[in-house]
Amino acid sequence: MKCRDRASWTAVVTAIVLLSPVVTLGQGRQVPAETMAAAKNVKGWTPPRTTWGHPDLQGIWTSDDMRSVPVQRADAVAGRASLTPEEFTRRAAGDEGSRDRAINKETVLRNEWGIRTFGYTSLVTEPADGRIPPMTPDALKRAAPRDIGTFGTGPFDGPDDFTLYDRCITRGVIGSLLPVLYGNGLRIVQTPEYVVISYEMIHDTRIIPLDGRPHAGSKIRQYLGDSRGRWDGNTLVIDTTNFTDQTSLGANGNGVRHSDKMRMTERLTRIDPQMIDYEATIDDPASYARPWTLRLTITTQPDYQMYEYACHEGNGAVKYALSGERAYDRAVADAVAKGLPIPPHDTGSPYGPPAPGVAPARIVSEQ
Repeated sequence: MKCRDRASWTAVVTAIVLLSPVVTLGQGRQVPAETMAAAKNVKGWTPPRTTWGHPDLQGIWTSDDMRSVPVQRADAVAGRASLTPEEFTRRAAGDEGSRDRAINKETVLRNEWGIRTFGYTSLVTEPADGRIPPMTPDALKRAAPRDIGTFGTGPFDGPDDFTLYDRCITRGVIGSLLPVLYGNGLRIVQTPEYVVISYEMIHDTRIIPLDGRPHAGSKIRQYLGDSRGRWDGNTLVIDTTNFTDQTSLGANGNGVRHSDKMRMTERLTRIDPQMIDYEATIDDPASYARPWTLRLTITTQPDYQMYEYACHEGNGAVKYALSGERAYDRAVADAVAKGLPIPPHDTGSPYGPPAPGVAPARIVSEQ
């Protein structure tokens, strides 16, 4: 959650990042020289170290600056990892307009935008076409209305018809990092033996040992898997196994669920004082035709603070979806008893139509 002074933000114009995604310019404020000092582009810059010698990744970071970068590459930019200058200018203008609306015009909805624009054509970097590989036939058999939960139209007969996000349980590893409307923060804390990553929304925390211990036994399955970390130069490499088959890889953890055979390799590299490059390679042959890699640059934001995400206390989604479905069941029973036409089922959703391939609400046949 962000605490920001509105007046100071109205003076900030979109940061410009052309083909190099880590060069930042600004108007209405002085850009610190170290912002330009990206390890990938400026010779001599090295990441800070902890007192025990590890690269220092600690701090509060967000994926807010990634909000305008699509997960998958569009046909219009096929074959290119970066936007052209003209394309970038259009994206930057859109970012600035979205940020201006969020800060100065929206009054109720919390809508968080970053301060930089990036020139990536997609978050997916491998395969080279920037597209998530096709799902296997076995994976497609797992597709169900529950994959989008209250973003869809049901049926809602019990808790298992909702996503784990709906139920305030978890968004999974990838779903906790992909940028959404708000709550995109994460805090990284380090000790000589562990790296700890806490996500703002749904308040998940991963405790990742660095001591080379083996993974837990195959019978132990966890929503966030079983993670082991190691340092490869300045890069933290996290190998995660032992997932359940109950989480997904889309934004907010929505989408067709992966298998419990998935293995994930994450790489976090500090590239300048305000940015960490994050890559995650998904290897799940039971779900995808081939492995694929997602890349985000997580960044610092002025005055960003993480607050408690008290989900259940204010979450009426599950309760009201179930009560609405039971009210419809009673209306159907009453119509049948009276010999009247079956009332239409509301297939609308405040979040838009169901995703392609997701079944609509139940079809009630007349008896």
